[in-house]
Amino acid sequence: MRSYEFFRVIRSMGAGLIATLILAGPASAQSSQPVKLLVGYAAGGPVDTAARQFAAAFSKALDMPVIVENRPGVSGALAGAAVAKSEPNAQMLYFAASPTLTITPNVVRSMPFDPIKDLAPVAPILTYANVLVVNKDQPFKTLPELVAHAKAHPGQLAFGSAGMGASNHLSGELFAQRTGISLTHVPYKGNAPAMTDVISGQIAMMFDIIGTARNYISAGRVRVLAVTSPGRNASLPDVPSMQEAGISGYDVQGWYALYGPPGLPADRLARYQEAARKALASEELKQKLIEQGYDLWSGTAQDVTDRVRKELSLWATVTKGMKFE
Repeated sequence: MRSYEFFRVIRSMGAGLIATLILAGPASAQSSQPVKLLVGYAAGGPVDTAARQFAAAFSKALDMPVIVENRPGVSGALAGAAVAKSEPNAQMLYFAASPTLTITPNVVRSMPFDPIKDLAPVAPILTYANVLVVNKDQPFKTLPELVAHAKAHPGQLAFGSAGMGASNHLSGELFAQRTGISLTHVPYKGNAPAMTDVISGQIAMMFDIIGTARNYISAGRVRVLAVTSPGRNASLPDVPSMQEAGISGYDVQGWYALYGPPGLPADRLARYQEAARKALASEELKQKLIEQGYDLWSGTAQDVTDRVRKELSLWATVTKGMKFE
């Protein structure tokens, strides 16, 4: 088409339609930009795996690309800090793991962001429990028997963890405080070497995430005594909760939630929330998460903030007087 014919056609379309086309251009370009979903842990771990599974369903619900980006460091806090400092209109979200927001502030000297003030909660995603496993040659077969044995042999039972201040370390400290027993903590560089020493009998026990411990349990390499959630877990229906086994008020659950930068525009917040709801309604995603020991967390953004406040207080009490650096 010759240039003068092109402009003649454009003029015939009318000023209103021309204006519509002009406005549609930038909006269309903006909607095609990918959303960055920041994860504060290395690729291949449980947080990263859950984030990538969620991101696939979230992308479909948003009808736009969602790219997972790993920024490990400071127990997940570097990724949170990047989102906290991003522009409100930046398409950047944080797939937050609860230990970063509720435990890390209690165990590091300087937190790079305030988990209450510096991030905007978008939606809760899921919860998970730890499970208490013990070396299968230990003389106790139930939680009450373990407590009785520990009281008879104070300080002689050792439990492992992924390191000082890790969620499974504090699960063990809370257990000791609630039961009045004395345990010896042995920190490792990750859960896997701790589990290896439980299996070999170098240490008596540990708390581990259900998703990673379940294979050892099903293979009979460790004995399982209880889960740390208030009720039983769907992937381990025959295992009692700590409360069922007699530890009153013991409730330790980790969780993941979606956060955006402060000042996130209301329309974008609503869109993200609706997409998260649709993603978590996906039967395919639900099945994957349940198989890994997760429970979907139905709630609101305010529920996330309330939970952060409650757990910050809990872990402040548990860690009082401990030295982490």
